[in-house]
Amino acid sequence: MNQETQEQTEGSDTPPESAATPTAPEEPEKPRKPKKWRRRATRTALALTLALLLPTLTAALALRLNYTGDPEDGTYTRNRDAIWLGHAWMDGRKRDADVTALVHRLKTTGIRDVYVHAGPLNHDGTLPETKYPRARWFLSAVHQQAPHIRVQAWLGDKLAGEGPDGLHLENPATRAAVATSTRQILDTGFDGAHFDLEPLHSGDTDYLTLLDALHRETQARDVPLSVAAHQIDPLPALHSVAGFLTGHPKWWSQKFFGEVASRVDQIAVMSYDTAMPLESLYGGYVAQQTSLALEVTPPTTDLLMGLPFFHESDIGHHESAETVSAAVRGTRLGLSRTDPDRERFGVALYVDFAAEAGDWTAYRKGWAPNM
Repeated sequence: MNQETQEQTEGSDTPPESAATPTAPEEPEKPRKPKKWRRRATRTALALTLALLLPTLTAALALRLNYTGDPEDGTYTRNRDAIWLGHAWMDGRKRDADVTALVHRLKTTGIRDVYVHAGPLNHDGTLPETKYPRARWFLSAVHQQAPHIRVQAWLGDKLAGEGPDGLHLENPATRAAVATSTRQILDTGFDGAHFDLEPLHSGDTDYLTLLDALHRETQARDVPLSVAAHQIDPLPALHSVAGFLTGHPKWWSQKFFGEVASRVDQIAVMSYDTAMPLESLYGGYVAQQTSLALEVTPPTTDLLMGLPFFHESDIGHHESAETVSAAVRGTRLGLSRTDPDRERFGVALYVDFAAEAGDWTAYRKGWAPNM
């Protein structure tokens, strides 16, 4: 304490601070009531969470229920199944022994068609013969060992609908070149033409125009025209909402699916890469897709549901959920509920080079038990 302070303290009638009479402790501060804007923000956040969560939970419950029950007896292979084969059969990596092993494996299945990758098309619609140098060898080997198997040329390309690069179907010259490429590949000896063009937006009239032209080519040779198809809107107009939000409308409308199906001899739904996290949800989704597709596919068109014979895990495909067993069961449930006696129906296996022994076992056990 300095001298001035000491003098002031000693000459004062007021006792020093240390000697002062203790005061009563202050009462604790009462909690403040939250402001109205905070309460309103909390309620709004809760409402938004429920608005987003409830439809998701409702949809999940619906898919889970769609996976319940037992398929009808007799909803098994109609011997109209198919499999996608990779490009190794066309470029020289496969040999006679490989064809023999393939044919042996197919004997115990209901597979009638193989879609062997002979492309892709160039962005202008042309198809150089250098892309399928071993085609005649493969065709001859399969036809000799398994004359009942139809070998279709699997052609495709990236479409330019979501970017500048790719196939421009709006260009008549491009569509004409694709038709020319189809004639060219059929001249090689293929038993049909199978097209997979992606990403293909619902309602694309240029695609429908192309299919009309391609079907004339295949009909003139009495061979099938088949296509790989996008999934159908699981909720009304979902493709429009997805297109608005992401620029990539994953699904087709059911109406557009029917328009495509009426222009081809076979349509194979790519019923995988669904992002479903659980096997039961995926199976219910496939059951729904099967029913939606059956409702609009003409009885003269083969409808095939895709089976996931591959084992990647990413945002669109969970290996533990998208199993062959779930896809087969979902397919049988959808068929049972919608058109159990339909003959022009089957499954399509994607893809040979990624398949494991368990996939083939699940396919045979669930879909072809009597083969």
